[in-house]
Amino acid sequence: MSASVFAMVAPLSAQHSFANPIEQTKGAFQDKFRQLEGEEWPTPTDYRNASGAPGYRYWQQKVDYDVKARLDEPKRAVSGTQTVKYKNNSPDSLPYLWLLLDQNDYKHDSIAEMTNIVSGDKISLDEVRRAKRMQEWEGGFTISAVRDAAGKQLKFTVVDSLLRIDLADAVAGNGGETAFSIDWSFPMVENKVVGGRSGYECFTQPGDDGNCIFEGAQWFPRLAVYSDYEGWHNKAFIGSGEFTLEFGDYKVALTVPSDHVVAATGVLQNPDAALSAAQRQRLEQAKSATAPVYVVTPEEAVTAERGKAAGEKTWVFAASNVRDFGWASSRKFAWDAMGVKQDYADQPLVMAMSFFSKEARPLWDAYSTKSIAHTIDVYGRFAFPYPYPVAQSVNGPVGGMEYPMISFNGPRPVKDKKTGNLTYTERAKYGLIGVVIHEVGHNWFPMIVNSDERQWTWMDEGLNTFLQFQAERLWDKDFPARRGEPKDIAEYMLSQNQMPLMTQSDSVLQFGANGYGKPATALTILRETVLGRELFDRAFREYAVRWRFKHPTPYDFFRTIEESSGVDLDWFWRGWFYSTDHVDIALDKVVKATLEPADAEAAAAARKKQRDGEPKSLTASRNTEKTVVERDPSTLDFYDKIDPLDATAADKRKAADALKDLTAEEKAARLVTDNFYRFSFSNKGGLVMPVILKMDFSDGSSETARIPAEVWRYNPRKITWQKVTGKTLVRAEIDPMWETADADRSNNVYAGRIEPVTLGIDKGDDTKNRMKDSDKKVLPGSLQAYDAPATK
Repeated sequence: MSASVFAMVAPLSAQHSFANPIEQTKGAFQDKFRQLEGEEWPTPTDYRNASGAPGYRYWQQKVDYDVKARLDEPKRAVSGTQTVKYKNNSPDSLPYLWLLLDQNDYKHDSIAEMTNIVSGDKISLDEVRRAKRMQEWEGGFTISAVRDAAGKQLKFTVVDSLLRIDLADAVAGNGGETAFSIDWSFPMVENKVVGGRSGYECFTQPGDDGNCIFEGAQWFPRLAVYSDYEGWHNKAFIGSGEFTLEFGDYKVALTVPSDHVVAATGVLQNPDAALSAAQRQRLEQAKSATAPVYVVTPEEAVTAERGKAAGEKTWVFAASNVRDFGWASSRKFAWDAMGVKQDYADQPLVMAMSFFSKEARPLWDAYSTKSIAHTIDVYGRFAFPYPYPVAQSVNGPVGGMEYPMISFNGPRPVKDKKTGNLTYTERAKYGLIGVVIHEVGHNWFPMIVNSDERQWTWMDEGLNTFLQFQAERLWDKDFPARRGEPKDIAEYMLSQNQMPLMTQSDSVLQFGANGYGKPATALTILRETVLGRELFDRAFREYAVRWRFKHPTPYDFFRTIEESSGVDLDWFWRGWFYSTDHVDIALDKVVKATLEPADAEAAAAARKKQRDGEPKSLTASRNTEKTVVERDPSTLDFYDKIDPLDATAADKRKAADALKDLTAEEKAARLVTDNFYRFSFSNKGGLVMPVILKMDFSDGSSETARIPAEVWRYNPRKITWQKVTGKTLVRAEIDPMWETADADRSNNVYAGRIEPVTLGIDKGDDTKNRMKDSDKKVLPGSLQAYDAPATK
């Protein structure tokens, strides 16, 4: 299925052909709070219900693998045969099956290789090395045979990085099964030269030992997903979008040189054949240890490095209910392990284990396995306990990549040029801790909560980066986290070449910021600012538990968070996930308003005070000659003898009558003397958000108002909000804790003159004849006036 730019795919049984049926046709109003349900979101079905949970008819396929593979170290190649059992739980009959051949990315004519583009008028030496290697070397699978359960050849077709197998008989729906086998081989890629998610690295520089580390990933033909909302997930792998796969049980036998140590998905089934008695004893000891214990010591690894042993050894692993399988093999590996206890009956003990060469010490033995243990603890609290028996981190050529129960991580120490000793920088330390947390964390998202990154990068990388950020801050309050803090995404949010988070993975620009940073920040803001921790944490856990070992979509996530938290968040999803708007809320103006005093004379005094506080005419003050009224007193009349702002007799009568006619409650309101501060905000970035307003008062106190995003519902561009207080405001600031990713902080603070105004009580026509209403009486035939007693 071809992916649209926004990758909004409805269930097959409920696709809709309309778009935006509600259209604003008059005026410039934009409804930032319009519901996504029924427009952008697919219609709920029996498979995925409106609450975001799996429906009562939810189904998914099951695929079991029995793989026998061999690593040819001299040729840097892997060959194997596999038997696959496919159970079709869908209601559909399937005449053919699609499999993923991700190694085909390295074929010269692949979509991935043929669509590589360049820019600029310079080239790096790494780019030159890769270009020359791809000129002389070609990767990709060789499929030598595909047979049915009876051994009969099946027709198959390779389509770029995909393999279609045409079955002799369609596999029936609602529980039908089929089985087949495939023979295959491929050359491993030299990762440090060509790149990718797997491959080998050899230590051949002067002074090195000449040995290699091999990391096997996306290394065998794997069944593509067939789902209720997409059908076959048979979009080619072209580099960025990773993969979604079906869950099943694995048995994998890996034949490697006899002096290699192997790490792999699952539990080692033949430790007596693979490990020495001492190593088996250390592994058992590690289960109850409170600090990492060496299973294969650094000294044993160095001894193995000094001479390649003859012969081969087979390591057998088994894994249940996993969606993929990865492995690593080298004679260079030291191996440490530590048991991590969980309050979880199904998996009370997890073995955290790390595999690394001498080049990775002393950094890896200090932090890798402890970082795994920390990840199991934190992610277990945010989502669900770790369900597998092992969690592993392997050092090698791949900088960071994840598979069930195993991850590949790259940071290493550096050699001091003066002493020759290995040492590490602070950046390398935190880089290792961070990448181990991230890659081990991927066991939850997407290895268990099995979203499709080939369509929606943020569901995999974004959710995991959000939890990585939580784990980093729980490792050290001052951990130099790369992503997650709202202030750190502001620059990206202002950039031009960006796309909405709902963009299909291979079309994403600025992949790291879009796929990792922005969604992680959005969830941080949702947790800390919009929902609060209690509501968010419950809803997030609800999503994780609902969809573990299943295939969720973004709509399942959105609906679950709203359903569980009880908060309508369509405005949030629209702004953060469907648009490229940014946050920039400006505090444009602050007005200090007070009610016009109920007493007429007090009201007049207030008016005079406000007037007298205004600057006088610059022109008048600079005029030096006498004015007409100064030269000719006969020009003076009644209006020159009074202050136009004086209270008249009529003013006093009206004020008295107005109070007399009020109820007790209305009179109390009329006599309020508090300040009515009116804050004018403008939304310059387009993304509606809560307004966090900190107010500082003259008595030294402060108050922060957390105004919900719905304040923008009638006007998403400009609003005025009011605060009533007896205190005197001296300063106001938006987003004082930098929690909303506001991209321009220069317009967030208001510390200038706070304009005073008086709020008049609406009394109808305010036109006055001040001579008629004055307390001063004019003498007949004269412009002189005298004070008269006020009339009742």
